[in-house]
Amino acid sequence: MPNALQVSCVQLHWAKPLEYNLERTLHYIAAAARAGSRVVLFPEAGLTSYYFPFVTQLDPTRVQDALAQVGSAAREHNLWVIVGTLRKTPDRFLNLAHVFNPRGEISHEYAKVHLAGRDEKKYCRGGDKLSLFEIDGVKCTLVICRDGRHPELYRIPAMAGAQILFHPSCSSDEIEAVCWKRTSGRAQLAVGPNSKIFHCVANTIGETPDGKQTSSGTSFIREPNGLPLAEASACHEEMITSVLDLSRADRSYIQDSMQDPPFLAKYWTEMIKETEARKDLKPE
Repeated sequence: MPNALQVSCVQLHWAKPLEYNLERTLHYIAAAARAGSRVVLFPEAGLTSYYFPFVTQLDPTRVQDALAQVGSAAREHNLWVIVGTLRKTPDRFLNLAHVFNPRGEISHEYAKVHLAGRDEKKYCRGGDKLSLFEIDGVKCTLVICRDGRHPELYRIPAMAGAQILFHPSCSSDEIEAVCWKRTSGRAQLAVGPNSKIFHCVANTIGETPDGKQTSSGTSFIREPNGLPLAEASACHEEMITSVLDLSRADRSYIQDSMQDPPFLAKYWTEMIKETEARKDLKPE
């Protein structure tokens, strides 16, 4: 297991067609490799977009082809790549994060549990597992956007050993609501101060075609005390990069929670076992 891991987070427009998103994704995979990163994280539904008037018209074969091209790029650049799609199922859509290993294979998938917004609640259903996977032997976890408001989704994987939380997001809303999120710092809240793990966020920017909605940007990489290592702007496409000193992710708050109060200890142990048993289930 490495002592350090260099991570890049990419901030992209959330309401563009798949072809545009794929071109920017492939561009930033190459850019992350040139920067020396081992992992590159993209926003929630970064390939398909999170704009449902586009998503509902997509041919699923186009999505699969785009994922195949991402896999090829991961293999070519010897990178771990985390990208998102909205995938059609027989009844509804799943909001997915796909983890590609450096061989270009999808080694882990996670479906968003807590849905947000009118369109997502109309078209999607939530997943039924927590995320736990490894990058070069380092245990990691994932949540997607609104999931971050529910600490159990990352704290239980951290109890199982996860040192890094990857958090793809699309913090989109009406313009006034997004401006309030920016000024209040509520788009994403750093998890380090309640867990002592790293927190890597890739958020979105940009307006919908009708100009009625936007997204809050401000992607970040924060160390386990909550301090910023890298931060993005509110309005621009960009990539941020940082080196994570894994010795700092000691999970001390998590370990304290596992022991006290004593009457909860056995229940945490049961939840950890269930999380580990379900981690490789494919979201369907």
